[in-house]
Amino acid sequence: MSQPMIRQSSGSVVNPASDPHVNGEYLRKNPTWHVEYSPAKAGTILHLLARNKLEPRLICEVGCGAGEVLRQLQLKLPSDRRFWGYDVSPDAIRLAWGRENDGLRFLLADFIAVDTPCFDLLLVLEVVDHIEDYLGFLRRLKNRAEWKVFSFTLDISAQSALRRGAFATARRQFDHLHHFNKEIALATLRHAGYEVVDFSYGPNHAGTTAARLAKPLRALSFALNPDLSVRLFGGHSLVVLAR
Repeated sequence: MSQPMIRQSSGSVVNPASDPHVNGEYLRKNPTWHVEYSPAKAGTILHLLARNKLEPRLICEVGCGAGEVLRQLQLKLPSDRRFWGYDVSPDAIRLAWGRENDGLRFLLADFIAVDTPCFDLLLVLEVVDHIEDYLGFLRRLKNRAEWKVFSFTLDISAQSALRRGAFATARRQFDHLHHFNKEIALATLRHAGYEVVDFSYGPNHAGTTAARLAKPLRALSFALNPDLSVRLFGGHSLVVLAR
């Protein structure tokens, strides 16, 4: 069966032939599309919104995957909120369509290349890691919403630097083209013209077998000193509120 056509234009950042999210390779390697982490991701987003007294009504996720983060947000926010999810992956959007309702819509489209209304809040969760021209991508998102929440997988830590093949594994399993720690992620957003307003650590789905075995030690160290724990052991994403 041929794949549905992706709505895009000459401004697209997607190469459908080689992008593993489009050609089916990512689904083969990650058959759940990480939906099991969605409640925790939504919880971190809600925490940032509440801490900064934000009440967005029009919410959009770029690279929405299977759509479960938006569904979790819809379950916990007032019923008059409206949600849209965009993804270039036919596999992801097929999963997301099962979650649609009157207030939650999903579109198979390259968000950068199509016209949309200006949203109150744009979610870009573990997407920047996968974009070849990530600075250009960030700059082109800037005027598409008043507020943005980005999350970055924090691949770079002391243990990942010491562990042979850690970055190659992240590239092979999760198709990460770029690797971040907290300082690099925040500097990247500022370099692209964003004002960083707040940030928090969130869940990280890109766990290897070694990382899962170290989970008890990581949890204890994180409770004692989150910044030091993440620098040493990784195991978290960085969730950033910006405008």
